[in-house]
Amino acid sequence: MRQLLTIAWNAFTELMRQPVFLLLMTSSSVFSIFLACTPYFGFGEDPKLVKDSVLATLLLVGLFCAVISASSSVAHEIMSGTALAVLSKPVGRMVFLLGKYIGLALTLVVLTYVNLMSALIASKIAFTAYGDADKTALFLFTGAVALAFLIGGFSNYFLNRNFTSDTVAFVVILSTLAFFVVSQKARVDAMFEDHIDTDYRLIPAALLILCAFLLLAGIALVCSTRIGVIPSLTVCSLLFLLGLMSDFLFGRWAEPAWIAFPSHKSLQSAPFTSEQKKLLSSVIEAVDLDDDKQMDASEIKSIRFEDLQLMREAGMDGRWWAKAIYAVVPNWQLFWLADALENEKVIPWSYVRRAYAYVIFYLGAIMSLAVMSFETRELN
Repeated sequence: MRQLLTIAWNAFTELMRQPVFLLLMTSSSVFSIFLACTPYFGFGEDPKLVKDSVLATLLLVGLFCAVISASSSVAHEIMSGTALAVLSKPVGRMVFLLGKYIGLALTLVVLTYVNLMSALIASKIAFTAYGDADKTALFLFTGAVALAFLIGGFSNYFLNRNFTSDTVAFVVILSTLAFFVVSQKARVDAMFEDHIDTDYRLIPAALLILCAFLLLAGIALVCSTRIGVIPSLTVCSLLFLLGLMSDFLFGRWAEPAWIAFPSHKSLQSAPFTSEQKKLLSSVIEAVDLDDDKQMDASEIKSIRFEDLQLMREAGMDGRWWAKAIYAVVPNWQLFWLADALENEKVIPWSYVRRAYAYVIFYLGAIMSLAVMSFETRELN
């Protein structure tokens, strides 16, 4: 356990000292605040556009940082021979990989935390149709980031400490202070109370995005045991794009036809033969009690066993290859719930718990694959 914690802490501090991490963290957080001060002329929908934009910024920056950090943390040490020096001591390869991943996960938590602080501030100071953006909060947050850079430069010049790691630490502290100051500041220009309070619904949304970071970091860790940084980035990018389209590419083939195509309109584009479409159409007409030409959840449950058996015999209960691919490829849309914040809706914490349970089990499989790949890797 001591070896695991030591490797994890060393990996965490090493990633904190990377200038690219500091650049991504500060630029994305400041850019999120800038987005809140931009007029969108959205006819009262400006706050929603701001929230979608800041969450999208967090997603893109975090995914890029996860892949780059995971690849450089392992692949670079393998190429430079550092991994061989560590493993020459009584340290197993599994402990080495797990420690690296824990350090990487802590780094992603720091990145998510700072961007979450900026997102919460942006939700409060967003430009609306009823008032101007809060420029004071903009200068307060950017000033906090600039002060963190100054303190980091001071500690580096006078105390001979690492500039990047100290600056990251002070960005975390000062961005938190800036959030508390802005959250207590009243919006005197707003006409409606709905535009005053900080939107804390962004917290579960950001935690779900962190799930995507952790998954992609694990995948990048598997790739980095065999290939370099650029090939790992390419593989993870392709897998990310594939996961975004998994519902369309594999989901409609994996799910039973009566669930994937529950209406006459969706049935028209279904990849079935005319006989299969005719069979499903007759089932829809049989259970469609409200005559809206589609089946809701209760109507799907009322489908007769004989009809289900006929559709299964017709090969409409999902393809095995689609089910396998759909289960293996992560569906990134499950972690993007910005649309769920519309009209005062909230993301249930039970959904967040299920998402993290899914991440834990998926990471267990991913890390097992990474360990098997690393065990057979010859280090020289």
